[in-house]
Formats: sequence, structure tokens, C-alpha cells
Amino acid sequence: MATLQDISLAATINILSALAFLVAFAILRLQPFNDRVYFPKWYLKGIRGSPRRSRAFVSKFVNLDCRTYLRFLNWMPVALKMPEPELIDHAGLDSAVFIRIYLLGLKIFVPLAVLAFAVLVPVNWTGKSLQNIKDLTFSDIDKLSISNVPTGSNRFWAHIVMQYVFSFWTCYVLYKEYKIIATMRLHFIASENRRPDQFTVIVRNVPPDPDESVSEHIEHFFCVNHPDYYLTHRVVYNANKLAKLVEEKKSLQNWLTYYQNKYERNPEKKPTTKTGFWGLWGTKVDAVDHYAAKMEKLCEAEAAERERVITDPKAIMPAAFVSFKTRWGAAICAQTQQSRNPTIWLTEWAPEPRDIYWDNLAIPYVELTIRRLLMAVAVFFLTFFFMIPIAFVQSIANIDGIEKVLPFLKSLMEMNVIKSFIQGFLPGIALKIFLILLPTILTIMSKIEGLISLSSLERRTAGKYYLFILVNVFFGSIITGTAFQQLHKFINQSPTEIPKTVGVSIPMKATFFITYIMVDGWAGVAAEILRLVPLIMFHLKNTFLVKTEQDREQAMDPGCLNFSISEPRIQLYFLLGLVYAAVTPILLPFIIIFFSFAYMVFRHQVPCLVD
Repeated sequence: MATLQDISLAATINILSALAFLVAFAILRLQPFNDRVYFPKWYLKGIRGSPRRSRAFVSKFVNLDCRTYLRFLNWMPVALKMPEPELIDHAGLDSAVFIRIYLLGLKIFVPLAVLAFAVLVPVNWTGKSLQNIKDLTFSDIDKLSISNVPTGSNRFWAHIVMQYVFSFWTCYVLYKEYKIIATMRLHFIASENRRPDQFTVIVRNVPPDPDESVSEHIEHFFCVNHPDYYLTHRVVYNANKLAKLVEEKKSLQNWLTYYQNKYERNPEKKPTTKTGFWGLWGTKVDAVDHYAAKMEKLCEAEAAERERVITDPKAIMPAAFVSFKTRWGAAICAQTQQSRNPTIWLTEWAPEPRDIYWDNLAIPYVELTIRRLLMAVAVFFLTFFFMIPIAFVQSIANIDGIEKVLPFLKSLMEMNVIKSFIQGFLPGIALKIFLILLPTILTIMSKIEGLISLSSLERRTAGKYYLFILVNVFFGSIITGTAFQQLHKFINQSPTEIPKTVGVSIPMKATFFITYIMVDGWAGVAAEILRLVPLIMFHLKNTFLVKTEQDREQAMDPGCLNFSISEPRIQLYFLLGLVYAAVTPILLPFIIIFFSFAYMVFRHQVPCLVD
């Protein structure tokens, strides 16, 4: 059981880690050769130029202006001062609303923390129930929890009343926030330009007709069923081979542009290349002529393939994008059943062109149902069987577990610093490492389900991820003991006793969740602002792969917020805060620090990075 000293050591480690990440970010972002990594969207919009131009050689790579290092933390007030309309203009409404979720956490939990510390902490501290139990090991943190209140005491009325107050305040803040977001959404929709996807639905599983082609059948169906609103349609073609040719053409065009630029810089020497693999061997030829000839052949092949796709009936898929004259007409079509048979003429709002996941457009309805059923079963087994290795890792990530596995380290474990490190830091970091690959697995499962847009894939993955951490991180962690003890406990007790087991365990696991919040919510968010992986990848690509400005733009891809990971994490912290507010209020300040820190970090990240 982690003590106050263990929590203090863990807090020190995570605070120092967070500060190290922030200082590293503040210094790295000042260097000219990192400018495209930390401000990619500003470059893509053309509102920021490279600081490496018109500088001395060393100054192109390293910032030699000492005055900028004295102001290396000025990004914090700048990020917080950006007006919300400007934030929406830079990153969109979704990103602005995402940031407001962190602000919502502060609005809810700051008043809750004040009330809990003013009312419940004194009630718990003066309960002195734990001190009257013999042979019981407890810490100072347990004295601040509901565990220190004697059974049957009238003090529990304070917890019941405060829980109602907390619930009322949470609902009130949510109501006010939803009103604000609804107003923002209506204003955003009214002020933005019309987009084709706002008037378009996607129809799938178009039934075959022996007398008409797919295109004619779709036009006939919508002219009959939606005569006042139907405008036009576009059928979907299976053009996978054509897409590969287009990608190959872009690559060849890139190489051609590279060698043309190289020749323009030095007209006296024509660039050459070899005709073998990657230009490493083969006959040496003129590079510009070689790639120009390959481009000409590829253009002919692309035109022929495009003609084949258009004329080949087998290339037409039973799906189409149908456009309407008004949004009202599109809404009616998207939200109503089009046929007596619910498995054909399936309609829904069309995603934006950049949001479409083309691979799933032609999946039949029956296959969709089977896929989703199989993935639901797979998620069930993954969620519950994953608890076994997590419980095993958690069982050995403590003093007793390590001493059993590695008995020769017992003398080392008894050192105060090592003991505090293991009990206050190791369980949280062990669980964090164990969950790294999970979002990738869940994303693949969502793709198999047959969803047709990237945003719906992210939402479905986020739902699966939250279910997983709810079962494994929350419920799995609050039930104490090893994996086999947990399994034995659930099998051999009445189902009506399970809520009691969970309720008794919740206060006892407060210290574990405190360490998890510090590892995941403090150091984890600070590590995110550093953008270590994009930083390394950009410099590797810039050194070995970048040949043209187009390559450089692709190398500094701003990416987007990882919604499938960030949103379930926020939900978990809301859950922990609301559960422990009346049980162990000492957890609330750690959650408030997370929301404050994350709000500041994402306030900076979103305008500079989100696309």
C-alpha cells in the first residue's frame, strides 16, 4: 500500500519529468531546423516563412539569439490568450469543442474539490475508525478517505448529501456547457460556406436490375421516390489499380521535378541515374529524359485504365453518392428507410471527401452484420481476457510481487527510496506501457466492422477503448489481489455481493489511481507536446527522402488529435473524479492539475498542428 511518502516521491518524479519535457520542447522549438515540426500548419497555410533563410550557416540550424532563451516559456500565455473565434478559424469547431472539454473538467472539479476539502476531509480525518482496528496496515491517505469513518456512523450523512450536491453541480455545468456548444455549432454552420457533402447522401447495397445499369437504376429510383429534391448522383467505381497508377505517377513526377531543379541549378552538368532498382545499378542514363519517358508511358497507362474503369460494368460498385437540391431533401433521404427490404438502398449522410474510407464502401449488408457481430464477440473476449495479463503485471509491480519473483533483490527493496519508487510509481507506469499497442488493435477491429468514414472509425475505436479501460483499468484495478485471487473471488461469491466487493475496494485503490494520473495525465501530456516521434521522423525524411518542396510538406504533416486515445482518457478522469469526490477527496487535486495542464498544452497544440 502506497504511503504519503511514496506518493510524494512519485509526484516529484512525474513533475520533474513533465518539466524536463516542457524545457526540452521550449528549447527545441526555438531552433530554426525544428520550425517546420512545431509549426507545420502555419507553413502549409503560407503565414509563416522559414527562419533559416538569409542567415549565417550556423544560425540556420541553431538559434544563437540569447534573448529568445530568456523568453522560452512565452508560448504558454500566447496559447491561453488566443480568442476562441481565432482558434476555430485555425483548427475548426471540433478542435475548439475538444479543448473546452478540459475547461469543463476544471469547471466541475475545482468547486467539488473546495467543497470536499472543506466538508468531507475534516469528517473523514476525525473519524478515527482505522486506528481502532488491530493489525490493520493503513496510510495517512486512508485517514482522509471514507474508510476512516466508523460503520453505521451519522457522519455518512455528510457524504450522502455532498454526493447529491456534486451530482447536481455536474449536471448543471453540463447543461450550461451544452447550451454554449449548441450556440457555437449553430453559429458555425450559419457562417461557413456551403459544402457539397451537406447536400449529399451515400447509398449502399443497391440491388441489381436486369433491365438497367447501376447508374440508371439509381437515377430511376430517386427520381420516383424523391422527385422534388433529387439533383444528381455519382456511382462508385472499383479503381484500386488506377489509384496505384496515380500514386506511382506522383512519385515519378516528384523525381522528375527533383532532377529538373538540379539541372536548373547547374546547367553545365546533366544529372544522371541508373535504370536498376532504386537507381543503384544498371545502365547510366540522363535522369531528366529517363523520368520524362517513364512519365509519358505511365500517363498512357493511366488514361487506358481510367477508360477501362468507366466502360467496364464489373468495375461499378453497388454504391453511389446522391446529391439533392436542398439540405432538407438530403436530410429526409439520409434519415429514412428507402425500401420495404431494410437490407437494400441503405442511406446515410455522405462523409467529406477526405474522410471517406473507400475500402468499405462495397461491403454487402449481410456481411456487415456478420462482421460487426464477430467484432463484438472479439472485443468482449479481448476486454475480459486482457484483464489476466494486466492483473498479473499489477500483482508483481509491487514490493511483495517483486520479492516473490526476484528474491535476491529483497535487501534492495527495503531501501526507502527504492520502496517508495516501486509503490508510488511502478504500478502506474507498468499499466501505461501495457496499454500502448491496444489502440492500434482496436482501430483494425473497427475497420473490419465496415465503417465508411475515418471519423466514424475513430469514434468506434474510442468507444471500444473506453469500454476496455473501464473494465480493465477501473474495475480490474479496484479489485485487489492477484489474477487467480480475483477469479476465485468472483466465481465463489453471489452476484449480489459483487457491488459490495467493488465498493469496499474503491477507497483502497485511490493511491494506485493517483499514481496512474500522475504518469498518464502529467508526464504523458507533457511528453505529447514534445512531439518526439514526428520530430525524429521529420529529420529522417528530410535527410534521406526529401527531394522537393512537396516532399517536405508531406514530411511535416501536421496530423490531427488522436481522438480515439484522448477522449477515452478524459472520460476515465471524469469517472475517477466523480467516483472519488465523496470517497477519497485527496484524488481531486491530481485530476485538477491534469485538466489545467492538458488545457494549456492542447491550447498550444491545436492551432499549430491540427489539420
